[in-house]
Amino acid sequence: MPLVTETIQVNGVRCERCVMRLAKMLEGHEGLEAANANLLGHVTVTWDDERTSREALLEAMARGGFRELESI
Repeated sequence: MPLVTETIQVNGVRCERCVMRLAKMLEGHEGLEAANANLLGHVTVTWDDERTSREALLEAMARGGFRELESI
């Protein structure tokens, strides 16, 4: 079970309620082992690379209105 951990910067996080909404979007996601978000929009996720992907997690977050910020 190859676990991957990454911190992704997303937009749309403005308050504690946004953090809770983001958690709801990821809740129950197949293969997600852990997720932690903060008010700065940093989302640290750990997932089983055999059961899900970074792209699938980004799609789940996007359904809640959270999009990855481009690296500068």
